Amino acid sequence: MGRMFGWLMVAVLAGALAGCKPSDAIKQGKVIDNGTKTEERAATPSAPLDPATLGTVRGEVHFSGKPPARVKIDMSQDPVCSMMGGDNFSEQYVVKDGGLANVYVYVKSGPAAAMSAPAVSAAPVVLDQVGCKYVPHVVGVMRGGAVEFRNSDGTMHNIHTMPTVSGNAAVNVSQGAQGAPDTERFDAPELMMPVRCNNHPWMNAFINVSATPFFAVTDAEGKFEIKGLPAGTYTLGAVHEKLGEQTMTVTVKAQETGKAEFTYSIK
Repeated sequence: MGRMFGWLMVAVLAGALAGCKPSDAIKQGKVIDNGTKTEERAATPSAPLDPATLGTVRGEVHFSGKPPARVKIDMSQDPVCSMMGGDNFSEQYVVKDGGLANVYVYVKSGPAAAMSAPAVSAAPVVLDQVGCKYVPHVVGVMRGGAVEFRNSDGTMHNIHTMPTVSGNAAVNVSQGAQGAPDTERFDAPELMMPVRCNNHPWMNAFINVSATPFFAVTDAEGKFEIKGLPAGTYTLGAVHEKLGEQTMTVTVKAQETGKAEFTYSIK
């Protein structure tokens, strides 16, 4: 009876978690700013950024009200996962002291110097598989950059990305227990691209591909910071996998730190 109940829980979680996709409120439009296509803007040569003209945006994403309870995941489908120890919970709504984690914050529009800025690092962004879950749950990478998929677990995993825009090829590869990493490049801006493990239906994560090097993901307390921004006025986007996208305008001054705050709730 216990085994049957365990399988039933896996089936329920598979529907609730593995089938979970980004909210319809998250749009993938290719035309942004004043009708300027990302491809056209990227062709503009980028000028070196003068550190004396750069500023920072620091902020927090709040959750108002009582968040949905996180679901404890039954991992008995795979004995290795169930023996690793520690509890595994769903990550759609991770709230601590009113701060909402796993929100992707990015520059939606801004000064030309920012929108044509080159990548600040060529190193791949790491998305690991630890304790039969993806760590981190949400990542960001600049377009043309790469994500390094790792498997730190003692069981086989599968990496399956599901892009919704052209320019990002779907990834569907398996990794043996503590196997060699797999690195994949992403070329087109995209919000909340789902990542799944075909072997473990509860495992899910999201990759965001930014048109600029200016983005962040909120930490466990809902806080974020974007550095190195040329002075000017920006539209920031904040995207949550279930609650969609919000935008706000913020002005950045040289050698100063601007503030930005977003608030989500379930209506």
